[in-house]
Amino acid sequence: MNKKILSAPYLLWSVVFIIIPLLMVFYYGLTDKSGAFTLENILAIATVEHSKALWLAIKLSIESTIICLILAYPLSMILAKLNVNQHSFIVFIFILPMWMNFLLRTLAWQTLLEKTGVINSILKTIGLPGINIINTSGAIILGMVYNFLPFMVLPIYNSLSKIDKNVINAARDLGANGFQTFLKIMLPLSTPGIISGITMVFVPALTTFVISTLLGGSKILLIGNVIEQEFTQTGNWHLGSGLSIVLMIFIIVNMLITAITDKDGEGTML
Repeated sequence: MNKKILSAPYLLWSVVFIIIPLLMVFYYGLTDKSGAFTLENILAIATVEHSKALWLAIKLSIESTIICLILAYPLSMILAKLNVNQHSFIVFIFILPMWMNFLLRTLAWQTLLEKTGVINSILKTIGLPGINIINTSGAIILGMVYNFLPFMVLPIYNSLSKIDKNVINAARDLGANGFQTFLKIMLPLSTPGIISGITMVFVPALTTFVISTLLGGSKILLIGNVIEQEFTQTGNWHLGSGLSIVLMIFIIVNMLITAITDKDGEGTML
């Protein structure tokens, strides 16, 4: 009985801020302005404008996820070999930027990458040509990688740190070299962390609109930007909700893949 009472605030929070908003999204997404049932809001994703924004968001999300994986796996291996744990100073320094507001971190990169920003000012001072990366897809990918890289590192590191060192030593004793040990032992055993990391990076990258707005200068519209504009500018909640349902499908598919490949929760962040 006491446990049920203690869980009441959480249940109330979930109902008010999770369940009710989701029900509202589905209601608006599956109805028109008269309240009649329709699938037009969902099928609107097939229009040229919306499909272009969706596929561009998918493309940039995949590229960002791949870059995060390439950067995260070697770093996770280094952390695992150093025998550090989640509470160590090294990991603390790595996740420290996550404690800063997401918007402030992105604004900082906007300041750095502007044509008259910090980076170009330094390059001009030392006589080098400036870089013109702001308001491009490259700037958006950079912002995604910077903001979401920790979400790739921590699950992979958690999986690698759980690998029994005796298994690796046994492989070496049986004549396996470093590459064979990695390919046959470390990579398969760290797969749950990789899948979890891919999901935790791909999903927020796919749905983001802040990064593309600030670093893309609103010139590059992703599906997240289109949805945000439907709610805040045009006031078409029905269309915005319908497009949101499409994104939910992608998120649910990613969650199912993670659940299937990581049944024991070995790829969780902690």
